[in-house]
Amino acid sequence: MLKKLMLAASILAVSVAPVLADEVIGLITKTETNPFFVKMREGAQAKAKELGVTLITAAGKYDGDNDGQVAAIENLIAAGAKGFAIVPSDSKAIVPTIQKARDAGLKVIVLDTPLDPMNAADATFATDNRKAGQLIGQWAKGTLGDKAKDAKIVFLDLATNQPTVDFLRDQGFMQGFGIDVKDPNKYGDEDDPRICTHEISQGDQEKGRTAMENALQKCPDVNVVYTINEPAAAGAWEALKAVGKDDGSVLLVSIDGGCPGVKNVQAGTLGATSQQYPLKMAAMALEAIHAGKIPEIDPAVGFLDTGAQLITAKPVDGVPSISVEEGLKLCWG
Repeated sequence: MLKKLMLAASILAVSVAPVLADEVIGLITKTETNPFFVKMREGAQAKAKELGVTLITAAGKYDGDNDGQVAAIENLIAAGAKGFAIVPSDSKAIVPTIQKARDAGLKVIVLDTPLDPMNAADATFATDNRKAGQLIGQWAKGTLGDKAKDAKIVFLDLATNQPTVDFLRDQGFMQGFGIDVKDPNKYGDEDDPRICTHEISQGDQEKGRTAMENALQKCPDVNVVYTINEPAAAGAWEALKAVGKDDGSVLLVSIDGGCPGVKNVQAGTLGATSQQYPLKMAAMALEAIHAGKIPEIDPAVGFLDTGAQLITAKPVDGVPSISVEEGLKLCWG
């Protein structure tokens, strides 16, 4: 077993818990640096220590690096892992490798971003990303009031291949705002004139700034910006500020609920965010893989919902939310 672990580590940059145990469990995230995945890794490390198992963590080089995740899975199979939790970068392309792992006897739990199809894994533990999007969409519509019918909306999405987390959040926002989404499992086919443009941010602050700069060329009169996550939102704010649109004329909303994002809500640069709980996702996944038993999941939902709550300093009637102070107590990163 030790030789197998050493081989895996030599092929791919991974992190291995310091005390080797007979039972190996993996955690594969999209990237190493996003605060959401950092917190997820912390939750897995703490749970692995509690359970007395060896944790191997790995990640793609960038958001969308399917090849890196394929290599990580193959290393876990070679290491004789009992199973792993994964946040897939490409919800479809990773499925054959997931099946290879399951055929080899590994238990596979998907976190945050469901596979396509979802039942390609043993289970999915995730935020209801469509609901998270709906919450910020409802808040933005309620905040604008009558002006919502003439809104100019920019969407800073995740990736051109539209992984499930990408279209679920985007389409959820549209549904909350009152936009006809056509096909609810992809974006870009809508004909609502309030949609100015969809730009790709890769969930990254610097790329988010570039995406917003490009959007401003197409939509100089923007007054609502949806962002896939809070790093992208931070970049969007920098671009808006650079052209004098930090005057309250643009509503900026996002999803994540990390501490930097909640503090931006507190500061007023971010109007609202939907908070999710990555540490909880990872800890629950490790526990389930270790026990060899998946918690009961409502078949009508298809996944274990780990929760999402809207955080804002300016509540809207009829839209459930928690305060910034509550959000800071629950945040991560």
